[in-house]
Amino acid sequence: MSTNNIDKRLPLIQEADLNGKVVLVRFDHNVVKKGVIKDPFRIDKTLGTLYYIADRGGRPILMTHIGRPKDKKTGKITCDPDDSVEPIVEYLKRKLHTDFYTPHCQTDPELGIAGMCDDVLNAIEDLKSRKIGGIYLPNTRWFRGEEGEGFFRDNLAVQLSDIADVYVNDAFGSWQPHVSTYDITRFIPSYAGFLMQQEIKNLSHVINPDRPFLAVVAGSKYDTKIGPLYAIYEKADHVILGGVLYNGYLCAKYDISIKGIEEDDIKAAKDLVNIDREKRKILELPYIVESDTMEGRTEGKYRTISINDFKKNDSYGYILDIDPRSFVDGKVGEVILGAKTIFVNAVMGYTPHFSEGSKALDETLDKNQNALKMYGGGDTLQEFKNLCPGLYLSILDSTKYYFFTGGGTVLTAIEKGSPYGLKPIQALMENKEKLRTG
Repeated sequence: MSTNNIDKRLPLIQEADLNGKVVLVRFDHNVVKKGVIKDPFRIDKTLGTLYYIADRGGRPILMTHIGRPKDKKTGKITCDPDDSVEPIVEYLKRKLHTDFYTPHCQTDPELGIAGMCDDVLNAIEDLKSRKIGGIYLPNTRWFRGEEGEGFFRDNLAVQLSDIADVYVNDAFGSWQPHVSTYDITRFIPSYAGFLMQQEIKNLSHVINPDRPFLAVVAGSKYDTKIGPLYAIYEKADHVILGGVLYNGYLCAKYDISIKGIEEDDIKAAKDLVNIDREKRKILELPYIVESDTMEGRTEGKYRTISINDFKKNDSYGYILDIDPRSFVDGKVGEVILGAKTIFVNAVMGYTPHFSEGSKALDETLDKNQNALKMYGGGDTLQEFKNLCPGLYLSILDSTKYYFFTGGGTVLTAIEKGSPYGLKPIQALMENKEKLRTG
């Protein structure tokens, strides 16, 4: 892999001596829902790193988080079998024809797993003697120290470093500084895997885009998107909004009310409306779909309306989709076809019943054959694959498309102005500097 566009301070797996070493590698294989793999895309993107470790004589221990088993209010950790790594292990066994062992550690119904258990240590002996191809640790968020503080956090970091010689972070989508992505770098030589490198390289095209740059952003709440949204707004030449972000914007600009849109979202959107009065970057999608119910696409209970008909103090039902005609509207279509870089982190409709807007968006963007089109986020990619399977298959190897494995990470990196502002990446660079200076 070319290392152009990668900061030389970042330690790369290519620089590591892996021969005969136990290599602890953190992935973002968070693709399991209710015990079933939703989409193996994130797993498949990490296979290059796994192959490389094996080829260079390394003995891999894999780990990932799945879901959110910790209750933020009570601190209780629920080790539900539906959040187990077992489906991932079975997938890797079939894909790689290699035996991966999952240790079984005792779980507390309130506190999860206290730390590394004897089954882990016994499995490492089998790993070193090549009786098994690899180890896949239990869900990292089942461990009490992973998201905790104090003794259990420090203890888990030490225990993880004790079972390995080298650490590799290939979990681009996991940008939070937890033990398995951050703390462990204090103790053993640490490196960025191939997927991490690839994502960082492609992020440079979003952070320093060829212009005109079009950003398409949606979300279900302003409070989780407001920082990244402002950062993208400042960077982009044009912005298309979807979901609650667009509905809140319409309420704020036109003094209307839309069912389900809270006052906090409208208040947050007013700031954006005021900024855009001067800069005029937001492309309004003129035709939207109003529905009387969120239960489904019920005949006679939904209709297309035009924002040009809005009058102050009007009230509307749920706005659940964008009518496809919006994307061929003069100004919108012109901007899409003229863009050089397009970043999409958006599902335009309320899925699964209202998806025509997302499909029309993807198909319209594809008509721009010259732009680099970059998609961020699991939901965005999933909708693309479900709604446009033929198009997805046709562009998998296209240099004009790139699919990030972590939409939240991309937004956070944009907000910080650089991927090197992300805590886990900073930790890798600090590890390299510490090893260099001895």
